[in-house]
Amino acid sequence: MDEGGTPLLPDSLVYQIFLSLGPADVLAAGLVCRQWQAVSRDEFLWREQFYRYYQVARDVPRHPAAMSWYEEFQRLYDTVPCVEVQTLREHTDQVLHLSFSHSGYQFASCSKDCTVKAPAPRPGQAITTAAPAEQIWSNDLTISLLHSADMRPYNWSYTQFSQFNKDDSLLLASGVFLGPHNSSSGEIAVISLDSFALLSRVRNKPYDVFGCWLTETSLISGNLHRIGDITSCSVLWLNNAFQDVESENVNVVKRLFKIQNLNASTVRTVMVADCSRFDSPDLLLEAGDPATSPCRIFDLGSDNEEVVAGPAPAHAKEGLRHFLDRVLEGRAQPQLSERMLETKVAELLAQGHTKPPERSATGAKSIKQILPHQMTTAGPVLGEGRGSDAFFDALDHVIDIHGHIIGMGLSPDNRYLYVNSRAWPNGAVVADPMQPPPIAEEIDLLVFDLKTMREVRRALRAHRAYTPNDECFFIFLDVSRDFVASGAEDRHGYIWDRHYNICLARLRHEDVVNSVVFSPQEQELLLTASDDATIKAWRSPRTMRVLQAPRPRPRTFFSWLASQRR
Repeated sequence: MDEGGTPLLPDSLVYQIFLSLGPADVLAAGLVCRQWQAVSRDEFLWREQFYRYYQVARDVPRHPAAMSWYEEFQRLYDTVPCVEVQTLREHTDQVLHLSFSHSGYQFASCSKDCTVKAPAPRPGQAITTAAPAEQIWSNDLTISLLHSADMRPYNWSYTQFSQFNKDDSLLLASGVFLGPHNSSSGEIAVISLDSFALLSRVRNKPYDVFGCWLTETSLISGNLHRIGDITSCSVLWLNNAFQDVESENVNVVKRLFKIQNLNASTVRTVMVADCSRFDSPDLLLEAGDPATSPCRIFDLGSDNEEVVAGPAPAHAKEGLRHFLDRVLEGRAQPQLSERMLETKVAELLAQGHTKPPERSATGAKSIKQILPHQMTTAGPVLGEGRGSDAFFDALDHVIDIHGHIIGMGLSPDNRYLYVNSRAWPNGAVVADPMQPPPIAEEIDLLVFDLKTMREVRRALRAHRAYTPNDECFFIFLDVSRDFVASGAEDRHGYIWDRHYNICLARLRHEDVVNSVVFSPQEQELLLTASDDATIKAWRSPRTMRVLQAPRPRPRTFFSWLASQRR
């Protein structure tokens, strides 16, 4: 500007100059004068800066909740938890899983050092972890350990998964249990967060079913029964968290579903989505008034799973059906060889009860709905929910991933399911279930709408994996309101924006990153766990500026009184 305050350059020319600058330079130039300040906040300027800096496709619109392009740029740049603030080294072995409490004041960490680290929070300041000893973390500006308990006395090899119930009063910890002759299966422990007492233990087979909460006091476990070389039955059980029930009329365990597995597959992971959180008539069973009878959705994740479809044939042989029931319940031993028994099962059930194997059926996810009356452990233990001639339960929905599933997560509103998958080659046919096609090194992040049961978005391949089919392992992911994060084998955690589908940050570790978790109350706080035996806490640049800003010292009464006398 000249001495009279008149601009020497028109706004249009300043705008063109600013287009050639980077975001930081534009903001610095805006401090020169009022004219440059006004141009540096121009909406068209920041739209160009946004698409160019984040490399977003031009046909992708701005986030519906964004008020301006400048604020949207600032959100992606300033609110992503990418600043490492603390490294926790209390674990002595690989850290496998992290979970936050619903309040956000606690978290649990699971590790191969066989400890379950659980919380004893101070109001507004506590954060915890779970592993196979029990430990508690307190989060002021730094996180410190408050409590630790060891699971080795219970013959656990290590802990691998944990989950808080809805009111944060109980912690579910899942681990690998060593049985007789060094045989291994899974076990679930329920721990009180008030007294840190072990309330109950539930067997879980295979161990990577993990288990999950269905209600505040009911949890789901699994069991596996082999029928033949490539055929098995996965049974899901509903368990009461409090096993010492005095009344003989109250069940502590109830069988929910029996699911047939073909192609040498098994149910591997179970998740529950609360469909009542969104308007989803497609997901509600027609049993009573749908407005008052919301159902819940089981997400049965599997790296190898065939689908059960339709009822059993009406002319099923009752004798064989009852015999198979007794075999699965351990009350009878088959006199036939596995091959002959498997053949008879196929003859009985494949005529109309199950659909034949498809070319990519072994890379499927299945969804099962639960009636409201099935959400309690009260009532009959066995047989409810199936017809008298049905041996296996039919699934309601199947989502074919066409690859190996290595991680799953739900959006906070439970509507969207995010899946980490390593795809098979295009057109691959699974001719031999024992020799599946090679899986890709690239990890695809797939998104499915549980209201429509359709894929809605495929994320860019931003990370890779290197283990072969038989060594592939589960890597946990987490979803917040705006972001989705995942671990990876390349020693990094990754954060993407859910709307623009772009990678925003890479979080460095010294080994494989197994788990990531956002605080449910503050998405600008993220925790990562790694095979390097560390847990890292990450905060956003905006949060760090707030925490590190100098605060005015409070004036004492005597200093205030002295100032008044002057």
